[in-house]
Amino acid sequence: MYVCVCNGVTERDIQQAVCEGACSMRDLRQQLGVASQCGRCATCAKAVLDQEIQHARVTHYPLGQHPQRNFKQAI
Repeated sequence: MYVCVCNGVTERDIQQAVCEGACSMRDLRQQLGVASQCGRCATCAKAVLDQEIQHARVTHYPLGQHPQRNFKQAI
């Protein structure tokens, strides 16, 4: 699903960013441009970010060291 239409950012893009170490909206803004245009995506992007960080904690993978780190490249 698209989260940020202005920059064409999807949930998978955010998941990949978290796998690469993103842990804040600032990180997402710098890496993907999320919420840097109209800002309507900020709430949804934050929810996806929080969900992915929680998933990383539950599965005990340190941010940036997730085993699916390069799953986007395989697609």
